[in-house]
Amino acid sequence: MPELPEMENYRALLSGRILDKPITGVTVNREKSINLDADVFHSQLLGSSIVYIERRGKHLIFHLNTGKRLLLHLMLGGMLYVAAPGESIKRSTQVEIEFGGETLLFIGLRLGFLHLLNAKETIEALAGLGPEPLDPRMTLQAFASLLKGRRGSLKSTLINQHVIAGIGNCYADEIAFEAGLAPASKMQNITASAEQVERLYEAVRSVLQEAYMHGGYMEMPLMQGDSKTGGFDEKCQVYDREGEACSRCGGTIRREEQAGRKVFYCPDCQHEV
Repeated sequence: MPELPEMENYRALLSGRILDKPITGVTVNREKSINLDADVFHSQLLGSSIVYIERRGKHLIFHLNTGKRLLLHLMLGGMLYVAAPGESIKRSTQVEIEFGGETLLFIGLRLGFLHLLNAKETIEALAGLGPEPLDPRMTLQAFASLLKGRRGSLKSTLINQHVIAGIGNCYADEIAFEAGLAPASKMQNITASAEQVERLYEAVRSVLQEAYMHGGYMEMPLMQGDSKTGGFDEKCQVYDREGEACSRCGGTIRREEQAGRKVFYCPDCQHEV
């Protein structure tokens, strides 16, 4: 599932590609992926343009010159691709938006969605999200206050979108590794130590920033010639590395199930507290 670094990568690359270009065509292949009748969706988008792209958690918000917004959540299996004129791909698309010759393809929107909303509806749809982990206002003190009194495991806390927005399975495991903490560690034990909270805070920031810098871990390019997207996959230390040697201590990376979710970690150097 695309997480904060993947969506921020999409935001940055698309901002240099589709902004201020009139929408010349709209195709809806799966009406359940949108929130309006397909004809209404088509008519409200056609002729408008995207003037700004914003990311909130794992969502992208496409701001239209009409004042409307397209709210995108890719969910599990979702991805984006910008097809050049005449280019075809071997994947089914649920929505296609044309900008002259190029077409933005929305792929794998079986669980995800692309909703056309007004400003108030967009705010309401995102109201339950926690703060952004890389927001300048997310200082160490703010982070510590956010976690104070939390219970449950480290992994479940990191992926809880109501607590912190944008982190999912991959980066929760990578953050736990960077902090030297087992994903099953209890939050009340972590927050009992200022040193552990600071270590976790620095891990959140360093992992997410590096992942974005290298294009996230999802390897499908956004467009022809895109050599950035997916570059972080080879830099993952534990995620999807079951059975491999730990880069830090030489131990063996383990995969387990915790609360119905897969978890990757090194039992030798990630300590449960």
